[in-house]
Amino acid sequence: MAPLIDGVLIRPATTHPDKRGSVTEIFSESWDDKPIVHVYEITIRPGVVKGWIKHDLQDDRLFMAIGSLRVVLYDDREESPTRGLLTQHSFDEHTRAHVRIPAGVWHAVENVGVSDARMINCPTRAYDYETPDKWDLPLDTELIPFSF
Repeated sequence: MAPLIDGVLIRPATTHPDKRGSVTEIFSESWDDKPIVHVYEITIRPGVVKGWIKHDLQDDRLFMAIGSLRVVLYDDREESPTRGLLTQHSFDEHTRAHVRIPAGVWHAVENVGVSDARMINCPTRAYDYETPDKWDLPLDTELIPFSF
């Protein structure tokens, strides 16, 4: 397995199938000691990239639910032991997972499939409309050594 950026956690999703369908575990407090304070769903159209974004105060906790997704992470945190590390992770219906992205890590998610993709985010901080904790860069930024 490739190295992970410091603080990133990828937990494969456990799915319990039976003849009626399935149940998939999205989040448990036993995986992360920070409580759930906000939950939202994200959709991404085929061929679209959402990102680059980062947060200063919150971790994102993304559950890759439906579709074929590529998650690209870049660690630009000055104090991080993995500063400068860029990683890519792929998910689909057969390799769903919960991905924790710590505050300060740039991330982008690309739908590499042919249908809409869906993620569920359980960030560690509720969204604040007055002062959003969200920073954006253009996809073609020279600050991140990656090209979509």
